[in-house]
Amino acid sequence: MVTWSLGYPEASLADANQALSDAREIDQVTTLFMALMGASIAYFRCGHYGSALEYSAKLIALADEKGAQFWKAQGMSNEGSVLFALGKPSQALALMTDALSMSRATGAKIHVPGLLSDIARANAETDRFDEARRCIAEAQVMIEETKERWIEAEIHCTAGEILLKSQARDETKAMSYFERALAIAQKQQAKSWELRAATSMARLWRDQGKRDEARELLAPVYGWFTEGFDTLDLKEAKALLDELTA
Repeated sequence: MVTWSLGYPEASLADANQALSDAREIDQVTTLFMALMGASIAYFRCGHYGSALEYSAKLIALADEKGAQFWKAQGMSNEGSVLFALGKPSQALALMTDALSMSRATGAKIHVPGLLSDIARANAETDRFDEARRCIAEAQVMIEETKERWIEAEIHCTAGEILLKSQARDETKAMSYFERALAIAQKQQAKSWELRAATSMARLWRDQGKRDEARELLAPVYGWFTEGFDTLDLKEAKALLDELTA
């Protein structure tokens, strides 16, 4: 997860696969829970949704077998994120909402800010904007409480995207969220989160007719990467850059 955040998607997948291999050799259930969760997240972040669903399903099945509700919630959360990315927001929302309730029933707070952010996106996609804003606000408060800041840039980016989708579209406030996301990612040296924030900003500037500014923002961030060009975020950034330079 850290390797992906730092901007090395291929290395992240290699780490995930090695963790799975080691966990199966160790044959200790909590170690395998961790490896399956890490693999499902890594493959999701890289846009390899089939593998992400496979590992999420294995995590859920193992958690059911062992009666481990926390780990089942993690698997359901990851599966919901993938379903949303595959264009199934209603199905994703139902699954992620159940995952949130299950996770909270265990008393756990880890990964809840990220889950709330994904639930917010799904609510916005299904025109539940009041609930979307409530969820993203709760995610922001939780980060201050738990200090789980690895997902902070993405949460600000999500807040901006929600503002652009809502009927009361607020481009100025959305830009402030994107700028905050970019600053956080840069401070953390989290290149993958920086790329996502820069892509969101560049899209907004493109829509505002600021094509040169959009290209000048996105090009150096994309140009930093040395691997992972077949992963979704990099492909989307490249497509936007090609459009901006056409």
